[in-house]
Amino acid sequence: MPRQSISFTEPNDNWLKSQLDSKEYTSKSELVNDLIRQARKQQSQIDWIGLKLEKAEKSGFTNDSESDILKDSKSRIDG
Repeated sequence: MPRQSISFTEPNDNWLKSQLDSKEYTSKSELVNDLIRQARKQQSQIDWIGLKLEKAEKSGFTNDSESDILKDSKSRIDG
């Protein structure tokens, strides 16, 4: 696994330490990797929503109800 050396601001370092103190994570590396995974997942969800919006703008109208669209969107985000 590649190693990196990064610096944190004092507030961010304090927050990282508090997360370690809570025993949720065993190291700053584990925590930072988890945060990156979450950010990557969030970005893929944002990208998916953007594609859906772009497709919708190009297609004009849909026969799907508001609740159907919301249900589909939530299932993709949660999935």
